[in-house]
Amino acid sequence: MNATLKKPLMDEALLAKLTGRLGDKATIEKICSAFGDVYTAFLPDVIKSETNLDVEVAYLGCDSGHKNDLVADLGGNTTLVEATLRNWSQNITLACGNSFVITLMEHLLGASAETVEQPADRLLSVIELELAVMVFDKIANVLRSAVNAPGGFEPALEFPYAFETRAKPAEDKPDEFAAAINMSITLSGITSDVSLIVPQAALLKTSVTAPKPKGQSAKSSEWSDQLSEQVRRSQVTLNAKIRLQDLTLRTISKLAAGDVIPFYDRGDVRVEVSANSKELYICEFGRSGENYTVRVKDTINSDDDLIRHLMN
Repeated sequence: MNATLKKPLMDEALLAKLTGRLGDKATIEKICSAFGDVYTAFLPDVIKSETNLDVEVAYLGCDSGHKNDLVADLGGNTTLVEATLRNWSQNITLACGNSFVITLMEHLLGASAETVEQPADRLLSVIELELAVMVFDKIANVLRSAVNAPGGFEPALEFPYAFETRAKPAEDKPDEFAAAINMSITLSGITSDVSLIVPQAALLKTSVTAPKPKGQSAKSSEWSDQLSEQVRRSQVTLNAKIRLQDLTLRTISKLAAGDVIPFYDRGDVRVEVSANSKELYICEFGRSGENYTVRVKDTINSDDDLIRHLMN
């Protein structure tokens, strides 16, 4: 009886090393550290030139492994972007802690450093995601400036998405060996994590070069102006609250369908209009044809204050 001999498969890691897709620990750490040095020196200048805000960036080290595992290790309260850089890598993931985007938004809408507090762990709002697009654009462009990819193409970024909504990787798609370049970014005492997760195949063919410093943007208020305009175009759900006459608990417990509760006011009925639990306007209750309406009588705060309220 002839036994069928099966050719043993080559170890995945060994094959990756032989084909330039996996490097030794010392080599990967050296390359990642070089990227960390570039971001530490240049990302604060980029953000300063656009926003006139001071941030600090620190390199925290790197992790190696399969790319999907490295992304999964990022954890919640993080926003991700999938990116490509032509002639360098088609499979880059950028990550930024939500706290940085939220804190940056507060500053761009006029908050002072003294009033900024540690944000609660939460997903980014629609407008904050728009700001995240610009943040990731700056992160990606520092990456482009640091690598020696031929052609000097601009990075292509997909729209940001929450870590919690990340789709499960396809089981039939091979995973790449990658490295996570981990950093912290601090604004007004609020520190968040920033990570670049890049296939090692791209890192191993890279000579990291520090970009040449450029003059500060002549439009340092560009982000703030753009965000204010985005906020003004946003759809906001309003709520109107009318005070009703006081009733005893006995009366309330016996209310049934069809019973009527009078308004508290006897003349013009005062209505408080709010959005996102923030009071915006004092109004009076009325009716126009078949529709009930409220007429604005007074504002609670200035136009800029209203915008800040809506964004909190």
